[in-house]
Amino acid sequence: MEKYTVEQYIKLLNDEGILLNSSECEQIMDRVVNLVSYNSKEVEENTLFIVKGVTFKAEYLNEAILNGVFVYVSENKFEGVQIPCILVSDIRKALSCMAAMYFNYPGEVLNVIGVGGTKGKSTTTYYIKSILDEYSKSVNKKDTAVISSIDTYDGVENFESHITTPESYDIHRHFFNALNSGMENLVMEVSSQSLKLDRVADVFLDIGIFMNISEDHISPIEHPDFDDYYNSKLKMFKNTKNAIVNMDADLAENTLSVAKRDSARVFTFSMKTKDTDFYAYDIRKDGFNTIFKVHTPTYDEEFMLTMPGLFNIENALAAIATAYIMDIPVNIIQHGLKIAKSSGRMEVFHTKDMKIIILVDYAHNKLSFEKLFSSVKEEYPDRRIVAIFGCPGKKALLRRKDLGTIAGQNSDFVYLVAEDPGAEPVSDISNDIAQYVKQYTQNYALIEERGEAILDCILKAEKEEKPTIVLLTGKGRETRQKYGTEYLPCISDVEYTQMYLKEYDERHK
Repeated sequence: MEKYTVEQYIKLLNDEGILLNSSECEQIMDRVVNLVSYNSKEVEENTLFIVKGVTFKAEYLNEAILNGVFVYVSENKFEGVQIPCILVSDIRKALSCMAAMYFNYPGEVLNVIGVGGTKGKSTTTYYIKSILDEYSKSVNKKDTAVISSIDTYDGVENFESHITTPESYDIHRHFFNALNSGMENLVMEVSSQSLKLDRVADVFLDIGIFMNISEDHISPIEHPDFDDYYNSKLKMFKNTKNAIVNMDADLAENTLSVAKRDSARVFTFSMKTKDTDFYAYDIRKDGFNTIFKVHTPTYDEEFMLTMPGLFNIENALAAIATAYIMDIPVNIIQHGLKIAKSSGRMEVFHTKDMKIIILVDYAHNKLSFEKLFSSVKEEYPDRRIVAIFGCPGKKALLRRKDLGTIAGQNSDFVYLVAEDPGAEPVSDISNDIAQYVKQYTQNYALIEERGEAILDCILKAEKEEKPTIVLLTGKGRETRQKYGTEYLPCISDVEYTQMYLKEYDERHK
């Protein structure tokens, strides 16, 4: 990996228009930077340190100096720090462009696909990955890297994620790892926060997908209003070569106009109108499977999804459009979608007698709840519906009203549980949601521990005459729960489900 001098990094910051002062660096201009870092715990000899975060203290920097930091970049000069400072006007933009340069711009070599939207990002991401993995196998190439809200895999690192889109430095590290692992493709979720906070300012997308938009992430620590949220989402197109837009989404015409203005090429898809590049029709169910045809600019073919949920056709259309742009053969696309699975997304479990079906999904906002409940009512019209969910602490506050209202209107029973409460008491969150649930039903319970709620749900459903479908949402296969500032180990929803359904089957042999 090529290393750069202090002078080269200063020139980069100046070219970006964010350099304020670098006069203290006159004596070290030729010094080669061995490491760029923003983590004071992870430094080494000849490190250029980037000071990020309003709570950062001079003592952290002095500690890092002892371990090899010789120059730092900051929006403010720290008193009592005896090394040169490079002052910038925007530390987030500085971190983004310097990280890209430090890792030798790996994103310019990788084929990077970004998926944005309020709902469907992770499922679409894994549909695309499944197709690309199948294609890679067919031509003896490496599989596809992924950065998602579920997990991150780059050929070197493979771990469960706890954020949709990581910090800019970490994104370029994953790009670098993927490229050096021999990978050619990387697909990633692009969140509104990553766009607003310039985490992806230096990420250039070969393909950028806009799935949909619905009011979400409105809070004092996220987006102050819907306009800020939506306009943050639209920023993705500025760094996109080939844009793909869902014409069934709210504000689709406006989104399309921005995509046409900012991206080199634009493609559209729909389940409702034929006046698009990719159009789904002749949709039918076959057990848990969904079969449909797709009209494209050059062919009409039939596809099958084994993941339940009619709304997943929308996600599949985006994946088909992506594969089409990349010249993936139709048979590979068909097989990739047929075998596609997204961990914790629309996973179906049931008792042997089919009396209880539990659908585990990450649905966590208004749009995903609306589509989930409408799809379930259409696909399972003769079943009781039980919802088990919660909301995160201190953010996306409007979700509590939205999810409580939707669940109250459409469920026979609702369990309100812990879902990454952070620093907020679970009881406060649950009571906040409950005020909206009880406007439509009194059949609800507040049980903090998710496993306890799942067990109670199964035991009650066991006694009902009518069969039940349980919508267990929010955590999927996650094995960590955020309390305070820590992510504590927990049993996943899937593991609880499998354990308690097995106990049910043992009782009914």
